[in-house]
Amino acid sequence: MYRYRTLTPEQKAEILRQRQSRGMPLHEPPHFHCAEGWFLITAATYEHKRYFQTEEERSWLLAELLKAFQDIKISIGSWVVLPNHYHLLVRCHPLSVISQPLRRVHARTARMLNRRAGVSGRKIWHSFSDRQIRNERHYYTTLNYIHYNPTKHDYVRGPLDWTCSSLHWYQKHLGVEWLRDLWTAYPVRDYGKGWDWFGSDQQTGL
Repeated sequence: MYRYRTLTPEQKAEILRQRQSRGMPLHEPPHFHCAEGWFLITAATYEHKRYFQTEEERSWLLAELLKAFQDIKISIGSWVVLPNHYHLLVRCHPLSVISQPLRRVHARTARMLNRRAGVSGRKIWHSFSDRQIRNERHYYTTLNYIHYNPTKHDYVRGPLDWTCSSLHWYQKHLGVEWLRDLWTAYPVRDYGKGWDWFGSDQQTGL
């Protein structure tokens, strides 16, 4: 781990790519000379109801999403799952390849939630939206935005306090200092203003 901290960004990225090729964690920083098709995917529950209140429920939804993307070999750069919405940073070309897997996940989780509640036909999901990543700055600002989201919406004081987030993978493999440097270089500021429906403008770093 200490040697890892001395490597260049290119050397670190190569190690992460090798880890992914061996079936290890799905997340890896991008190389923008060949990274067409990164998108921020956001999906919200119908009327923003909080159907995923517990850590167990959020972990279940995350597992469904990761499996769906793994089955079609979609790279995931970061993710966060909250009680009434989630954000994913994914690489796919074309974008349409994820539409059907997401719909299946939404249908499957909706059926399960309704079965648990003893109801039928209740609408759980609203749909999902996408925003294409334009460049490296946009990518890393989006990554920070995703990891900061639980704090933005006042669920926790700091991003590391939220368990259902890829931030912990980055902390383990790249370190807190790397994350702090990323936060300084690519601040969130008013990212999401005008299209993120969910609330607070408060800012809290790592």
